Amino acid sequence: MRYFILFAFWATSGLADPPSIEAVTYSNGRFDVTLKHPDTGWDHYADGWEVQTWDGTVLGYRKLHHPHVNEQPFTRSLGGVSLPEGTTEVRVRSHCNDTGWSDFVTVKVTP
Repeated sequence: MRYFILFAFWATSGLADPPSIEAVTYSNGRFDVTLKHPDTGWDHYADGWEVQTWDGTVLGYRKLHHPHVNEQPFTRSLGGVSLPEGTTEVRVRSHCNDTGWSDFVTVKVTP
């Protein structure tokens, strides 16, 4: 009796980590978000991030228009974000054009 053991190895971007949020600052309606992600080029890169209230209302979205292969981590800003009255915390999450959304991070804000 012969036994064959087949090992399959493959790389799939679906198993890759989403962009990690390294830092978030807020001041006077402006968010600065630092992301880290193993961008490989146009086929796999961090392509945005968003700010939400706890009820899921999107306060702002920052589209990233190109890969940052040789610039890691990197920081991009989004101004003109209005916080609802009484808001002391928001949620921020990042997006990859291949693997989708990251988990949220909580950010304390002072309007």
